[in-house]
Amino acid sequence: MLPRPELLEEELVERAMRDTGLRDFGDPWFRKPLRTLMEAVRQEANLNPVGRMVAYVHMLKLLKERLKAEHWFAAFPEIRERPLPPPIVVVGPMRSGTTRLHRLLAADTRFSHLRLFEAMCPVPPGPSRPKPYIRRHKDKRHKFAARTLKTLHLANPDTAAIHPTDPFAPEEELGLLVPTAWGMKHEAQWRIPGYGRWCEQQDATPAYQMMADLLRLTGWFRGDPPGRPWILKTPQHTLDLKALLAVFPDAKLIFIHRDPAAVVGSSCSLVWNQMLVQSDEVDPRWIGREWLRKTSVKLERMDNVRATMPEAQMLNVSFEEMDRDWVSEMRRIYAFLGMDMAPAQQAMHDYLDSYEQESSLQPHRYRLADFGLEADAVREQLVDDPALFADDTETQFAFVPPQPLQPLTSLATASSSPLTKPLSRLS
Repeated sequence: MLPRPELLEEELVERAMRDTGLRDFGDPWFRKPLRTLMEAVRQEANLNPVGRMVAYVHMLKLLKERLKAEHWFAAFPEIRERPLPPPIVVVGPMRSGTTRLHRLLAADTRFSHLRLFEAMCPVPPGPSRPKPYIRRHKDKRHKFAARTLKTLHLANPDTAAIHPTDPFAPEEELGLLVPTAWGMKHEAQWRIPGYGRWCEQQDATPAYQMMADLLRLTGWFRGDPPGRPWILKTPQHTLDLKALLAVFPDAKLIFIHRDPAAVVGSSCSLVWNQMLVQSDEVDPRWIGREWLRKTSVKLERMDNVRATMPEAQMLNVSFEEMDRDWVSEMRRIYAFLGMDMAPAQQAMHDYLDSYEQESSLQPHRYRLADFGLEADAVREQLVDDPALFADDTETQFAFVPPQPLQPLTSLATASSSPLTKPLSRLS
C-alpha cells in the first residue's frame, strides 16, 4: 500500500527548503499557478494511489528545482547576463509533426537543443566554484531520466509508441516551464480543467522568462558557444505565443500544419494513455471534448498573434509535404533561416534512417470515434475549408485496459537501466 501524501502548498514549500537548505524561490509569481494546480489536482483529478504519489513527487521536485536554480543564479550572476541569440521556434499543436521537424533541426550542430534529461531535470547539480566543469562529471540527471522512462513504460507500454525517446534524445522545453507550475504537461496527465482554463486567462510571460533563464543556465553549464541559437518547440507556444515573443521578440518561427482530425485524434490518444496510469476513472469522451476545445483555443490564439507578425519572421510548413519530400521542405526552411543546409544533411538522413526502420514495429494507433468525435465535425470546427483535407487520416486505435501496476514508491526508485530505443514514429 502506497502512502497517501497530501498536496498542501505550505507543507511542500517547507519540505523543499528543508531538503535543499535553500530559501530563495525567486519571482513569487509562480505561487499563483502552483496554488491553482494543487487545488485542481486535489478537487478534479481523481487520482489513484500511484497518481497521488506522482503528483506529490512532481510538486516537490518543481519547488526544489526553483530553489536550486536561484542558487545557481546567485552564485554566478553572469548566467542571467548570458546573451540568447534569436531562437528558431517550431510552432504547432500537439501531434502536428513538431517532434520530427525539431529533431531534424537538432541534427545540425550549429544549433543548440535541449536533451530529454535536461528537460526532465533542468537544473544541474551544484553550484561549485570556480568552474562549472568541476561538477559535470557528477551530473547524473540522465540516470534519473532513464529510470523515469522505464517506470512509465512499465506502467503503460503504449506510451513508448506515442513518443519514443531516450535520455539523450532532443526534447522540447516544456519541462523548463514546469518550475513555474505552468504548462499543458500537467493537463496531459491529469484531469484538471479548472487549472487549464485558469492558465488560458493569464499572461505567461513570467513563466517564459524563467524558461529563458534555464536555457541560459543549460548552455552555460554545458559550455555551449554563447552565439549558438537554440532550436525550440513545444505545443505550449501555440497558446502562449504572445509571451514567447515578449521574451524572444526576434525569434524565427516555423509553423507546421497538419489535418486537425489527425492532430486531435493523436492528442486524445496521448492524453488517455498518460491519464490511465494515474487514475482508475478515465473518460475517453471527456478527453475528446476537452482536447477538441483546447485545440480550438490554441489555434485561435496562435492565429491572432500571427496576424500581428511581419511575414519575414515566419514560415509555414505542411506535415503532408514533409512526408512527401522532406529534403525540399528542409531546404525551404534553411533558405528562410539564411543558412546552408548541406553541412547537416547527412546527419538528418541518419536520423530519418532510424525513423523509417522502426516506424512499423510499434505503430501509434488511434480512432477518433473512440473519443466520441468524427473527423468531418472536427475539421468543420477547426479549419476554414475542411475539404482541404482528405478523409483518410484516421488510424485504428484499440483501447488497452490498464494493466496492474507494480508498487511504486516514486519515479526515482525504478530500475536504473537506461533506455536506448531508436527514435521513431514521431509526430
